This record gives sequence, structure tokens and C-alpha cells, in this order.
Amino acid sequence: MSLYQGLALLPGTGRHMAHERAVQRLLGEKLAVLLGCPFLGLYQADEHAASQCYFLPEDTLVGDQSALGIAGPEDFFGGQVGQAFMATKAISHPLPEGARCMPKGWSQALGEQIASVTLPGFSVFHTEDARQAGLRLLRDGPLRLKPVNATAGRGQQVVRTLGELEAALASLDEQALEAGGLVLEENLQQPTTYSVGQIQVAGTTLSYYGTQQLTRDNAGQPVYGGSSLTLVRGDYLRLMSLDLPRDVRLAVQQARIFELAAMDAYPSIRASRRNYDVAQGLNAMGRPRSGVLEQSWRIGGASPAEIFALAAFIEQPELQQLQASTHEFYGAGLPPAGAICLYEGEGSELGPISKYVKVSQA
Repeated sequence: MSLYQGLALLPGTGRHMAHERAVQRLLGEKLAVLLGCPFLGLYQADEHAASQCYFLPEDTLVGDQSALGIAGPEDFFGGQVGQAFMATKAISHPLPEGARCMPKGWSQALGEQIASVTLPGFSVFHTEDARQAGLRLLRDGPLRLKPVNATAGRGQQVVRTLGELEAALASLDEQALEAGGLVLEENLQQPTTYSVGQIQVAGTTLSYYGTQQLTRDNAGQPVYGGSSLTLVRGDYLRLMSLDLPRDVRLAVQQARIFELAAMDAYPSIRASRRNYDVAQGLNAMGRPRSGVLEQSWRIGGASPAEIFALAAFIEQPELQQLQASTHEFYGAGLPPAGAICLYEGEGSELGPISKYVKVSQA
């Protein structure tokens, strides 16, 4: 018998497109089956407040959620933080020395503590701080400007010269910058991006590593195109017991260090879904670099693979390892053999987009 009277979707405050919400609904229906409870659709306070619900939030939860009946990460799929900035890319780096603007509750020590497992970079909340950070990073080569709330690689910009930096800073909205922040980070050449993560649902823990693929959207811009994951039953130590390639082992180790440090610096963080992007490539001087780019404590691009894999592990108690992948196509694209269609449509302002998931035995 389920602990929950239903699974409800929690809409977020961020901007989400039709194809994202369609996939989230499908995944909510899948999770409800695994939890043994009905799928309720969008949470309605007047209808569902008296029910003990399991939640699938659209965004990372911010602040106390006890009014919804959420006691801990066992009651929702995703993450919860004390303040909004903790859920963004901003915590991956320290502020520049003498920063003019700092969010309330900011841990400068975290950025310095995880410097060995991230790329050289800074987080800023003021234009002059961004200029100072940019000038410092440009001494060693091109840098990448990253809006802290953007997803799928959208909105990022490579800056190679002082002129390009000044032009980029001139386009910033100072109020938006102070409210959300901006990351400036060393730019890598031809990077490979690994995904490292873990989910904990219905008493089952899965951990994984994988790689991300890029595709081109309907405007020809390179964006996230899917993830290919290797998942195991158990925690990160179980994952590390596999015969991992050296680069993968490094990515998993860096993700674990990042996670432990972040949750120590910000004890309000609670998550049943963790995902870390780790980039490995060459810097401007041809030296190899590896570092965690960002964390995700909310439903994300790899979540269809996570949840469909979870179903296989729950249905087959003897199963210890498998492969799962997500695939995104803009315009015309043939699905991989054996894949399950998650979405096919115009994709709101993005134009035609298709999404698939595939699960297979390792």
C-alpha cells in the first residue's frame, strides 16, 4: 500500500516550454505507478491540501515546504534549498575579491573549497565585479559567460577580447544581475561533458555516470541533445566499484567532492535527485582541465532516463546495472531503435522537436 494518496505536479516560477511540461507530466504518471498511487495532475490546494501527496516540482523548491506536507526528500523528486541562489550555477565559484554585491547567506568559503574540482572562474552579482573577474580570466585565454538560470547551454557566450567583454557587460540588466547573478568561467576547447548523478525514490537508490551530446536547434545553435547513462543499484561507492575509465572516475570523484562541500556549506539543501555536469577538455594553452560546471537538484534533461531506469530496477529486484539514454531532435530526426517517444510536436517557440528515451541491459 502506498504512503501517498496521489502524485501531484508542482508548477514553478521559471519559464518552461510546452514540450518540457508535456514530458514532466508523462514522468509524473510513470512515478505515480512506481509509488502505487494515483496521478493527480497539477496540484490544486482546494482539492489536494488534505491529501498526503508525493510531489514532482518543476523547479528546485525554495524555502520551507511543510505547508504542503513535505517532510523531507522522500516526499518529492528533486531538490530543496533555503534560498534561490543555492539552486543555480552561481555556487560553483567564489565572488571576486572585494565584491560589491553578495547574496544574503552566501558562502564564499565554498567556492574556494571546491576550486580544485571546478574550472577557474567567478560568480558575480554586479557589473563592476563582472568586469574585474573578466579581466583577470582573459589573462589566460577566452572565457565563457553563463547566465545562472539558463538550461540546455542556451544564453552562453564566449568572450575572447576586452572589447567583447565590454560589449557583453553593456548588454546586462543590472537589476537582473543583482537578483540572479552571472558566472564567468574558463572556456574549454572541444570539451566532453559527463553527467554524474543519483536518485532516491520509493526506497530505491540509483547512481550513474554518463555523457552528454549536443545537437543543433531549429535556429542552428548548439544545445543539449541528450544523455547516455550507465546506472547501478546503490550509492556512489557502488558506482565507483565499477571498472571505470580514468576520465569517468575523475568526473565521479569531482562530483562527489562538490556535492559534499555544497551540502556542508548550505545545510538547507535536501535532494532526492542530484545531477552534476563535469567538463573535460583543453584550455587555451593546451593543458587538460576537468571540473564540475554546475549542479541540478530538479527534474532535468536526464530525468527520463533516470525514471524509466528506476522502473526497470523496481520491476526486477535482481537487476544491478543497466544503460539508459535520452535523445532530443530538432526538425526531422529518426528515433533510435527501441526508443520510446516522450514528445513530438512544435515545441512552442522552438519549432519542431522530438524527445525519446531508451533503456537496455548493460
